[in-house]
Amino acid sequence: MSKNIIAALLLGATVLPALQGCFPIVAAGVTTGVLAAVDRRSVGTQTEDETIEWKASARVREKLGDRAHINFTSYNRKVLLTGEAFSAEAKTEIERIVTEVPNVQGSYNEIVVGPSSSFTDRSNDSFITSKVKSRSLDNGKFNPVHVKVVTEAGIAYLLGMVTQPEADAAIEVARTTSGVRKVVNLLEIITPAKARELDMAQSNNKPAPVKNP
Repeated sequence: MSKNIIAALLLGATVLPALQGCFPIVAAGVTTGVLAAVDRRSVGTQTEDETIEWKASARVREKLGDRAHINFTSYNRKVLLTGEAFSAEAKTEIERIVTEVPNVQGSYNEIVVGPSSSFTDRSNDSFITSKVKSRSLDNGKFNPVHVKVVTEAGIAYLLGMVTQPEADAAIEVARTTSGVRKVVNLLEIITPAKARELDMAQSNNKPAPVKNP
């Protein structure tokens, strides 16, 4: 897949969900489908990760309401928790709730105890993430689709299934991106042979056609 196509798909995956109307919904579905076809996770695992995220979010919101600002990012059934909780007890309770969600195989509790971040802070984190993704495209040493970037309070968290050279390149890109205060490496290292196996398996998957709503 060409660099320009990957760039367009990554941008679409970031922007389109925020849009409204019939065409953007269709376009977002196409973008998600194409990205799913080159992700090293199986389609089943990707679906489970999405389900884990919304179930975790719903269960925590039911328990704590709006008193905590928490982000849930599931990759290969392991959940990264970022954001702010109002107490150490709430931080622990959130992790307990999440680990009880079906199919969750582990968690990374990076929640900070303190007041919720501002809209400006969150917008800045989103901008940093977009810069890391953009620079990843220019790096050429790894496929940016294989590395998930989450930024919280200027800290860039990296998730994905990559080889050691790919991990080193991704970490260097994030580390040298302006605005990044720290990089937390949560990447799962796989062998080059395993990477080729996964890439070949996923290259045979084609996104399902999206019907007009």
